[in-house]
Amino acid sequence: MTIKGSPDFERKVQRALELVKTAGYYDFLRTYIRSIMEIDGLTQLHEADAEIWANKYAVENAVDTASLFVQKTNHMKEYLEGKLYYGGTAEKRSVEKRIEFLRILRSESKEKEVVAECERLLKLWKESSLVY
Repeated sequence: MTIKGSPDFERKVQRALELVKTAGYYDFLRTYIRSIMEIDGLTQLHEADAEIWANKYAVENAVDTASLFVQKTNHMKEYLEGKLYYGGTAEKRSVEKRIEFLRILRSESKEKEVVAECERLLKLWKESSLVY
């Protein structure tokens, strides 16, 4: 996994990747994503290079960043499988993958701060899912 960006960006991405490993999702991520690159624009998946483009704000919260990486990885997986990987239904599938990751990380992590942040994010996702 290649990380391209400032030293601070690289450090924060490494921390998020540690959490991805804790939850057992690192092989999933490595299968579909080649690199994570810092950009000044909007965070997005760049399918042509199997690369996640992330801005400095997207990597501030390690737990949220890790779950975002899992969500973007799911988009890439669906893209490669020829599925419709964008739009409402596809986004819902990827958000479900993100929520699944947060639940597993919550149960696998031994860090109280990580567990608490997983619970906070899961609550936010539950509240936002009421909109669907």
